[in-house]
Amino acid sequence: MMQWLTEPLSLDFMQQALVIGLVVSISAAQLSSFLVLKGWSLMGDAVSHAVLPGIVIAYLLGIPYLIGAFATGLFCAISTGYITENSRLKEDTVMGVVFSALFALGVVMFTKIETELHLDHVLFGDILGLTWRDVLGTTLLCLFVSIAIFVKRRDLLVFSFDDVHASVIGLNTKLLHYGLLSMLSLLIVASMKAVGIILVIAVLIAPGAIAFMLSDRFERMQTIAMIVAAVCSFIGIILSYHIDSAPAPTIVVIMTGLFVLVFLFAPNRGILRKRIEQEIG
Repeated sequence: MMQWLTEPLSLDFMQQALVIGLVVSISAAQLSSFLVLKGWSLMGDAVSHAVLPGIVIAYLLGIPYLIGAFATGLFCAISTGYITENSRLKEDTVMGVVFSALFALGVVMFTKIETELHLDHVLFGDILGLTWRDVLGTTLLCLFVSIAIFVKRRDLLVFSFDDVHASVIGLNTKLLHYGLLSMLSLLIVASMKAVGIILVIAVLIAPGAIAFMLSDRFERMQTIAMIVAAVCSFIGIILSYHIDSAPAPTIVVIMTGLFVLVFLFAPNRGILRKRIEQEIG
């Protein structure tokens, strides 16, 4: 058993993958709790897909692609809010139109312009092809997001539960709204190299969803989400080495499997557990 764990960790690229996987998953789990409470799962999906044209534009301008990705991700979130406020359409409808349009535009631009980036790596991540410099950059971005969440956690909690109540008690709901969107965009950008823009939504939502079914208290929910994310990332990366699979999809599969187990057997909320207790009672 020890050799099963230590063998992959003796390799430099696996050490890098493990560090960045844990950093990204823990930060994403922190934000995941707020997204689940706020009902912004689709917003995370929209922003993650919308960053693609920003990557190409950044390449053409000769600036770091992370800046372009962050800008277009934030543009997607802001434009979605603006159109929702000024039309009869619901937010999920607007999100579907905006993110699919930006993603399609990004794919067209990517195929027409030669860049050093591979589309597969952008979509699904390249966690095994990173350097320690990449790990450091991602860690700094995730650390910034984690600190911002920790500092404003109480205000964000009130805003996530009830934005009307947050406004009544004097909180700046617009600042919290766009601040949460900014952190979402920044974390997606930070996660791109590890899990890619397609799979990042699972890392952003699954830990919070699992924790939500296991706890009624937010502090405990956030702790469970971070533990779930860290454990799934660790097991997924180690397991991917032994079964010769890509780490990011392996992590997502493990998270999904855990979600199904919790959905079925969670105390108080598990579907099968409820039926068993009813039959016994």
